[in-house]
Amino acid sequence: MGTRNLGGDAATEFQRATSDMAAARMRPEVRLTEVPAPTRIAPYSVALTADVARVTDDDDELASGRFVVLHDPSEPEAWGGAWRIVTFARAELEPEMANDPMLGDVGWSWLTDSLHSCGARAVAEAGTVTRVVSQGYGGLAENGTTVEMEVRASWTPAISVGINLRTHLEAWGTMLCTIAGLPPLPDGVIALPGQRR
Repeated sequence: MGTRNLGGDAATEFQRATSDMAAARMRPEVRLTEVPAPTRIAPYSVALTADVARVTDDDDELASGRFVVLHDPSEPEAWGGAWRIVTFARAELEPEMANDPMLGDVGWSWLTDSLHSCGARAVAEAGTVTRVVSQGYGGLAENGTTVEMEVRASWTPAISVGINLRTHLEAWGTMLCTIAGLPPLPDGVIALPGQRR
């Protein structure tokens, strides 16, 4: 995992914490790619994008998102700690979901439930759930109505003994698969470490 190279103890701590993410267990439908991380928000950062596609059809994208880890040893007050995770997830939904008044609450619960089920403890959670309804006209009329859900969220990993970013990445991957409409894995079935590009 890459970062801005600033050296020192904080850099070593960041490298140790982010290297654990490589062992994250993701469903086979999830493809992770490391991308350039933001450089102005925190002294240390790493970013991944994810695409969720059916195992049998890589062209059928079900969801996509971004997972960013920020580390600032000065512990910004708004974060409530030295670490912050910032995420984005988007998926197309069935058109009848556009008018569901509970869609926002459900989308947020998918995130919080995923964090809980993966054992990823978090504090200072914040975010939005947005529905985007698009209606095609003219040459795009054949597209009809499409509905997308976007979940933007950030949180501070709760640290008791060391930081475990792997569980937070796994929780976000679980939420991404949920928003994509994939059924949960049966009890006793464990996902393998994620496919990286």
